[in-house]
Amino acid sequence: MQAPSVGGVMLPRGNGQTVRLSRGASLTDFAEKINANPASLVQVMLNLGEMVTATQSVSDETLQLLADEMNYVIEIVSPEEEDRELLESFDIEFGEDEGGEEALVARPPVVTVMGHVDHGKTRLLDAIRKTNVVAGEAGGITQHIGAYQVATQVNGEDRKITFIDTPGHEAFTAMRARGAKSTDIAILVVAANDGVMPQTVEALNHAKAADVPIVVAVNKIDVEGADPTKVRGQLTEYGLVAEEYGGDTMFVDISAKQGLHIDDLLEAVVLTADAALDLRANPDQDAQGIAIEAHLDRGRGAVATVLVQRGTLRVGDTMVVGDAYGRVRAMLDDTGNNVEEAGPSAPVLVLGLTNVPGAGDNFLVVEEDRTARQIAEKRAARERNAMFAKTRRRVSLEDLDKVLKAGEVQQLNLIIKGDASGSVEALESSLLQLDVGDDVDLRILHRGVGAVTETDVSLAAGSDAIIIGFNVRAEGRATSLAEREGVDVRYYSVIYQVIEEIEAALKGMLKPEYEEVELGTAEIREVFRSSKLGNIAGVLIRSGEVRRNTKARLIRDGKVIAENLTIEGLRRFKDDVTEIREGYEGGINLGNYNDIKVDDVIATYEMREKPRG
Repeated sequence: MQAPSVGGVMLPRGNGQTVRLSRGASLTDFAEKINANPASLVQVMLNLGEMVTATQSVSDETLQLLADEMNYVIEIVSPEEEDRELLESFDIEFGEDEGGEEALVARPPVVTVMGHVDHGKTRLLDAIRKTNVVAGEAGGITQHIGAYQVATQVNGEDRKITFIDTPGHEAFTAMRARGAKSTDIAILVVAANDGVMPQTVEALNHAKAADVPIVVAVNKIDVEGADPTKVRGQLTEYGLVAEEYGGDTMFVDISAKQGLHIDDLLEAVVLTADAALDLRANPDQDAQGIAIEAHLDRGRGAVATVLVQRGTLRVGDTMVVGDAYGRVRAMLDDTGNNVEEAGPSAPVLVLGLTNVPGAGDNFLVVEEDRTARQIAEKRAARERNAMFAKTRRRVSLEDLDKVLKAGEVQQLNLIIKGDASGSVEALESSLLQLDVGDDVDLRILHRGVGAVTETDVSLAAGSDAIIIGFNVRAEGRATSLAEREGVDVRYYSVIYQVIEEIEAALKGMLKPEYEEVELGTAEIREVFRSSKLGNIAGVLIRSGEVRRNTKARLIRDGKVIAENLTIEGLRRFKDDVTEIREGYEGGINLGNYNDIKVDDVIATYEMREKPRG
């Protein structure tokens, strides 16, 4: 088979060879791997109907198209693998405990509380921590991701448990999607009076997909109509069988409001961890773990809540968190006290990072500041390329004209600014999951932590975007600039409200769909001739009702013989009426249409806009 020739230059043809590329690679990256001229690959893409520049980050599909044409097999390296290769180039092993079995020490379990909205997740955490975190929350919904450590006694032994508090299940999934296995056990909160609800099932599926053991907390047992037995029965259908029914899932009946049986729940968590998991880590190596939450603090700069998974993190260590790095200036525990070090399963607030990392980003301690900076910069460049490839709409030569005609594909552009990276990430993943069909695109042009700035407004003005401020406001002259430029800045404090409003906006951008609704049928019993009005049908209304000025079709012997007629006149005895109901007789005039006979059927209908599901 002949190698493709472009402009007289023979291109190498792969014989099914595998080429490994990262997400968002460019044609230049591909050309380097196969020793080809990038300009010739641009020409090949042009011949395939795709306009791509040599240095532009392109999507996986575009790379696949080019590889197929040149008989190469493309392998897109996953973000996790890419990160592992990056760290290996610095001789760093991530995710492994150093030393043998003897170096491992037992660590506390890390627990995530999940369940349906308003079933008492935050109230439960509140009861566990004996402080009120509900009061400061908008709509009773957790807006931040935090982590707390509590102590309990099991069989006379002091044990610790770390709780992660997430805003909905989106952040839980977003963390897992990045390969950050942060949770050991999930507590599924189900209200005894409501039973299993849609989000309960959703939470259950998230936990099962993550392959973590589940402890069920049956909450609100003090409320009227509470039926804990019913909850056990309902969850059996989803594969969670209570121990008292012969299963292996621990169910604990609690009242978070009254503080009932909270100790029993903590004991169930510890017992489940001991029975199902081997939770050990090496505390004597360089610290590694994940960022649970991060935000920009006005007085302290970028701060991140990190969960140490192995090793011990100390003040003065140089750490890399995602694409942020820095030396640990100070560490605070969940009560706000300064601590000097944090061991496995300990959550701490870290000060001293260069910028705000993402929720779910891995962190590791390295020996030199220079190494930390290089790793962070390479991660940032890789993420940027992947983002460019994801947000750029592929335009082929065939559909270029169509896309330019504005309106063929409608697009809603968003800029998201929030107070914490966990909230921003949860919000972004929720919005990108909205499904309103293929006619409308949702693009998130930029997301970040901190106030809405003039730069955000300028970007929004240049790209017709809407700015969403989540628990943040516009700063300085950004408000007046937004008013001057006509940029829509919307402020929210509840995640679900954003999702609902954006979904409504997307559905509003869709072209309305209409469906035909039958109103009524009339059988012609007699035909009257009128010199002024033409033929008038004497009818009996067989079904529904016939209304004046509605559309109609004429059916004879089961076949439609006239479409798009209008009921122009409607009489009952000598009176003009607007409608005649089923079982009554009357007279119908179809305007200029006179070809009507006895036994014909007049079927009336109207076009109604279909509600979007």
